[in-house]
Amino acid sequence: MSPRLDASHTQSATSASLPEQLDPIERSSDVGSEHAFEHDLAQQDDALAGLPEIPPYDEVGPVDARALSKTLFERLESLEEGTHEYSYVRNTLVELNLALVKFAASRFRSRSEPMEDIIQVGTIGLIKAIDRFELSRGVEFPTFAMPTIIGEIKRFFRDTSWSVRVPRRLQELRLDLAKAGDELAQKLDRAPTVAELAERLGLSNDEVVEGMAASNAYTASSLDAQPEEDDAEGALADRIGYEDHGIEGIEYVESLKPLIAELPPRDRKILSLRFVAGLTQSEIGEELGISQMHVSRLLSRTLIRLRKGLTIEE
Repeated sequence: MSPRLDASHTQSATSASLPEQLDPIERSSDVGSEHAFEHDLAQQDDALAGLPEIPPYDEVGPVDARALSKTLFERLESLEEGTHEYSYVRNTLVELNLALVKFAASRFRSRSEPMEDIIQVGTIGLIKAIDRFELSRGVEFPTFAMPTIIGEIKRFFRDTSWSVRVPRRLQELRLDLAKAGDELAQKLDRAPTVAELAERLGLSNDEVVEGMAASNAYTASSLDAQPEEDDAEGALADRIGYEDHGIEGIEYVESLKPLIAELPPRDRKILSLRFVAGLTQSEIGEELGISQMHVSRLLSRTLIRLRKGLTIEE
C-alpha cells in the first residue's frame, strides 16, 4: 500500500478547509463566527480521527483504493446517517470507486448514448451499491458493486433508448433473441431460423416474429441523415419517398364518381371508351353504330354536365 495511505488523517483545527476534491462536508452557516467554525472542525476531526490521508483520487491505484475503501466502510458503519461526517466518508467512497463506473461504462461504448450520460447513470448504481454494502458479508466491494452498476446502466438503455416505446416484455424478449441468436450462429455457422430460435427459447414462432419486429423500434434513422462519403445517393428521405402525381386529382375523382353514376348508360360507355380504353371518337362511333359527329356532341354535353356538377359542389 502507498505510504500516504498508511498515515493517519490528522487535520489542524486552524486549517481553512479539507482538500478541495474531498469537500462534501457542508460548512457552518455562521461564517462570521470563528469560534463556531473552529468548534465544527474540532468535532469533525474527532469523528474522522484515525482515517488515512487521502491523496488525489487520480493517483490512487486499484489496490490502494480497495484497501482504503475497506477502512472507510468500517468507519461508515460507526457514523450516524445524515451527519456531515457520514456524508464525507460516503462521498469519499464514491470518488475512490469511480474507476469501477468507468470500467463498466466502457462495455457500452458502442451505444449511441453519450459516454458522459452512461457514466452518470453508472454512478447512481455505485451510490446504491455503497448504501447496500455490508462488510460482514465477506465480499470485496468491487465484486458486490459491479452487478449493480451494470444493471443500472442496462436499465437506463432499456427504459430510455428505444426510439419507439414498446412493452417491457418485448424489450426483454429482444435481449433474449439477441443472446440466443449469437449462440446458435456460432453453433450452426449460419444465421438461425425463426423455428430454431423458437425452439431454443421455448416460444412460438409468432412470438419470435413479434420480438424481431419490436427490435426494429430500438433505433431509428433520421430522414435528413446524410449518406456516407462513398454513397452517391442523397438523404434517406430522397431514397424512400417519391412524388405521387395521382394524388393531385384524387379529390376530383372521388367527387366525379356519384355524378358519373347518374349519367345514362350510353354516356357512361362513351366516357369509358374515350378516357379508359383510349379510343378515338371515330372508333367509338364504329363501336356504338353512330357517327363521329354524334359522338363528339354527346361527349361535349356529358363533360359540360360533369363540370357544372363539380362547380355546384364546390
